[in-house]
Amino acid sequence: MAFDNYEQAVSFIHGRTQFKKIPTLSRMRLFLERLGNPESDLEIIHVTGTNGKGSTVAFLRELLEEQGLKVGTFTSPFIVRFNERIQINKQMISDEELLILVNYIVPVVAQLDKELSEVGGGPTEFEIVTALMFLYFSREKVEIAVVEVGIGGTFDSTNVISSPLVAVITTVAHDHAKLLGNTLAQIAGHKAGIIKEERPVVLGDIPEEALTVIRKRAAEKNAELYMPSEGYSFKEAHKKIPWGEVIDYEGFDLAITDLQTSLMGEFQRENAAVALSAFLVVARQKKWHVKSKEIRAAIKKATWPGRFEAVSESPLIVLDGAHNIAAMDMITKTIKRRFKNQHVYIIAAILADKQPREMFVQLSQLPNTTIYATTFAGPRPVAKVAEVTEESEKIEYSKNWQEALVEIIAQMSEEDMVLITGSLYFVSEVRHYFLD
Repeated sequence: MAFDNYEQAVSFIHGRTQFKKIPTLSRMRLFLERLGNPESDLEIIHVTGTNGKGSTVAFLRELLEEQGLKVGTFTSPFIVRFNERIQINKQMISDEELLILVNYIVPVVAQLDKELSEVGGGPTEFEIVTALMFLYFSREKVEIAVVEVGIGGTFDSTNVISSPLVAVITTVAHDHAKLLGNTLAQIAGHKAGIIKEERPVVLGDIPEEALTVIRKRAAEKNAELYMPSEGYSFKEAHKKIPWGEVIDYEGFDLAITDLQTSLMGEFQRENAAVALSAFLVVARQKKWHVKSKEIRAAIKKATWPGRFEAVSESPLIVLDGAHNIAAMDMITKTIKRRFKNQHVYIIAAILADKQPREMFVQLSQLPNTTIYATTFAGPRPVAKVAEVTEESEKIEYSKNWQEALVEIIAQMSEEDMVLITGSLYFVSEVRHYFLD
């Protein structure tokens, strides 16, 4: 069986099962073995974390590209179209290349479906996408690949990476409870699965309960840990800019003040520091002579769709995929710090399995806001927000985001802001409307 066009190829990928009953890496290893182990000749930075993965990858990509390297990035989910998950130097894999690669793997997938029929069948959707990425990067002779974990770490299909240049754990917070567990220690156990024998690890600001688990894994693997106050440090700089964040950074024999990001949000200061630390770990290994000027240019250049992204200036409309409690907490901090002198209108739609009630409570505690709860056609059940709005006088219900936006624009002043937030799938839908 061969596909004739891109649409058929993508339908084939999305038509695969998403999860199997028993998590294992053996199926992925067998799959890659049949494809000639394309991952084995790649140099990889492996990134996991509850939040901040995508932005950290974006910072890393710019830092590496600034060194003149051919850099592959693998991220999920996509915001605009499927191809953006697999990129080389910010260029998405082409429809033609994707079709060629899918047709190349189809016979292997069919064979594994037969061989593994008694244990649930062949590769899952994410395993196929991961294999396509490894094949593409190998064929295109990518010099360094920055690979983002799908979910967790230990049993994620990207965890066939045996010896990363550096492993990165951005954050540990509650998310994907059914797959990763209900405690921070359980979740950290999955994230720590990407720590490999004698390979360095860079951490963001990790809660103590999770850090204990990560330290134990690192000790077992003789892996050196670098984290805020242990290996590097950063703080908010005194300098203020209209949009973005500014930090003072110190670590790895480098001190750099007033380092500016174009990405806005409390979490972006930490993401920039984590990415820079991971980059400097690799730079040491490679004996690169890195200049402060290159670092400044790279950090400022990094962009990431749907993360406190302004899609309109007048009126100011911002999109942010704050899709779990920890991310929503960061959103509320950013509003309190940067937008306390203006009114913020919030339109939010949240998936039902993401603690929507608690997230709306967080938003409703902000003093200078009007909140509209809405729904959209999500890939999984969306929170029934009518129930939430009945519990709070501060939250209004709107049957769709367009209706809420029309209502808001009719009453807002020039200084006010609209924040559209919640599920990344929701943000993706809205972004299409503004930027297509």
